Amino acid sequence: MKTPKRILLVKPSSMGDVLHALPVVSAIHARWPEAELRWLIQPVWRSLVEGHPGVSGTILFPREKFRGPAGWVRSLAWLGTLRDWKPDLAIDLQGLLRSAIFSRISGAVEVVGLSDAREGARFLIGRKASVDPQDHAVNRNLAVLDLLGIPRPHHPEFLLPAGKLPEGFSTTAPYVVLHPYARGEGKSLTPAMVRAFIRGTGSVRVVVVGRGDALENLPASVEDYTNRTELSGLIAILRRASFIVSTDSGPMHLASALKPARTLAIHLWSDPLKVGPYSPESMVWKNGGVSRVGGLNANWRPEGRLPTEAEMEELGRRAAAESIKSP
Repeated sequence: MKTPKRILLVKPSSMGDVLHALPVVSAIHARWPEAELRWLIQPVWRSLVEGHPGVSGTILFPREKFRGPAGWVRSLAWLGTLRDWKPDLAIDLQGLLRSAIFSRISGAVEVVGLSDAREGARFLIGRKASVDPQDHAVNRNLAVLDLLGIPRPHHPEFLLPAGKLPEGFSTTAPYVVLHPYARGEGKSLTPAMVRAFIRGTGSVRVVVVGRGDALENLPASVEDYTNRTELSGLIAILRRASFIVSTDSGPMHLASALKPARTLAIHLWSDPLKVGPYSPESMVWKNGGVSRVGGLNANWRPEGRLPTEAEMEELGRRAAAESIKSP
């Protein structure tokens, strides 16, 4: 296709979804380095993309400001701003009716997307890349490159900011990160599971991160940063971790992008082949088994179960051993 001068990428949320779209931007930038690409994104995730060499700017979608009657007025003004830029190409990777409307309202000459678009979005998207609904989200996003005449990368690139450590956070001693929280129902670890994991780590330093209900009376080896870090702090902590154990969540995808061989994801009912860590080097726990992503097969797709306390304790021992081996 003709090289576009202005590209609008529509992927407002969530953390995991934004991370899964990063390799598309890297591939576009490698092919069309002079193109100006702006990312339509929710403000909370802007720091994930604004330092990317392929992102010229962001168009912020402040969804929370558009609620209620007054929100309709504000949304109309925002839509007018969205249309002012007039991109040559809009890429809708969200695949929902709202994102398709945004793509059309932008005035883009062409709107492309994916064949699994929902909520009637497929009627507003022009060319659609065929995707396998059972494939990983990163691969489904990369399919849009086929429409643009850009080769899919052999090693998708996740370029992320350095982050900034919270004040007073020490990196002199190695540490294991535990992220026990998740938004999906039944995906968070229970307090008993968290305590069992910590027992397994013994005297190894453990840093708990994420958003949720913090535990009390934790051992001296544990530093609880629950609800105490912004995104920049979380990135910096994960970058320097010796090993990371996380529920199926946005921070898990962040960990896998930053430290692929040092990340283990705990999957309960979700399918790790579709929404698990992307790197073949990362690890997955499900139904009592642990495997590198590169060794997963269809047997790992069905709904799983909660880990027992004994299994969580064993994961703690594994994480502690990996932490000691960490270079």
